Amino acid sequence: MKAKALKIVGWVISALISALLAFSAVMKLIDWEGKEEAMGQLGWSVDTIFRIGFVELAVAVLFLFPRTAFVGAILLAAYLGGAVATHVRVGDPFFMPILIGVVAWVALGLRDKRVFPAAFGKPK
Repeated sequence: MKAKALKIVGWVISALISALLAFSAVMKLIDWEGKEEAMGQLGWSVDTIFRIGFVELAVAVLFLFPRTAFVGAILLAAYLGGAVATHVRVGDPFFMPILIGVVAWVALGLRDKRVFPAAFGKPK
C-alpha cells in the first residue's frame, strides 16, 4: 500500500476512535435515566464520572490534531489503562479498552511516519 493510502487509513481510524471517545464522553457529561446506578456498579460516583468525561473529551481532541496527537495517544493509553483497571476490578470483560488502545497507536503510526517509520518504506 502506498504511503498516502496508509495515511488516509490512519486518519479514518483516528476519526472513528475520536468519535467513539467523544460519544462516550458526552454520555458521561449528560444526565440519563440509570446513570447513577450504572456508574455505581463500576465504583464511580456521578460527580467523578462527570470529570472523567471532560478528560476523555480532551484526550479525543488532542488525539485528532497533528501537533498534539502523540501526547494525545499517550494520554489515551493512560485513560484506557484506567478503564481496564476498572473493568478488571468489577469482573467485567476488559479486552475492548486494550483493543482500542492498540488500534489508536496503529492509526497514529499510519498518520505519522515518525511513529512507525518502517511502515512507510525507506526514506528517499
